[in-house]
Amino acid sequence: MDRMLYIAMNGATNTLKAQATNSNNLANVSTTGFRADLDAFQALPVYGPTHASRVYSQDERIGHDFRPGPMMTTGRDLDVAINGEGWIAVQAQDGQEAYTRAGDLRIGPNGLLTNGSGHPVLGNAGPIAIPPADKVDIAPDGSITIIPRGEDVNAPAVIDRIRLVKPDQQQMFKREDGLFGLPPEIEPEPDAAVTLATGVLEGSNVNAVEAMVKMIQYGRMFEMQSKMIKTAEQTDAASDRLLRLQG
Repeated sequence: MDRMLYIAMNGATNTLKAQATNSNNLANVSTTGFRADLDAFQALPVYGPTHASRVYSQDERIGHDFRPGPMMTTGRDLDVAINGEGWIAVQAQDGQEAYTRAGDLRIGPNGLLTNGSGHPVLGNAGPIAIPPADKVDIAPDGSITIIPRGEDVNAPAVIDRIRLVKPDQQQMFKREDGLFGLPPEIEPEPDAAVTLATGVLEGSNVNAVEAMVKMIQYGRMFEMQSKMIKTAEQTDAASDRLLRLQG
């Protein structure tokens, strides 16, 4: 009896965890540069002083889907997307260097270049600041060129270069703020092979149809496990009544 109840309870708990991961992916189907989280169920025996007579399920985060998302043409000068592999280095709220594929860049009131989430974009020597300019252009190599306000349009000035890196994806992990990070001992150097496409944004790589199918599947699994818990309760009550009659 306790085995049935334990297995059903454990299955229901881990199904809810998997549903939470899938729901988060689905909620970010329209988030620029989002990378889907991947998880999987594992069957693990319960070890104790005797033989492992029970097996429980465990939902584990097994990594992230690093496949590129769809490219969407916007025509906006400050929208950029990475061609192929690579990452844009930004400064997280905790001051650490982090990485993103979201290239929806904008210039704040203080001239700081940030992405759509407000994270400062890093250049050769820290966050990039854009002085007052009539025009700002971003080259494929990440170089930022401006026409200073009131200056000759034929005299552009290169002010900085976006820090583009290509670390080993196996070493990357997703932070709680949605950015990607690396272990403290790893400091990737700018990679000249990483290039940008301008006037383009990379969308989320979440497959909405697949996520919806998973949501239905997990819902049915949870319902089945809930019924097992109810059946275990009813069976236990019936056994108790039989014991009372025998007594």
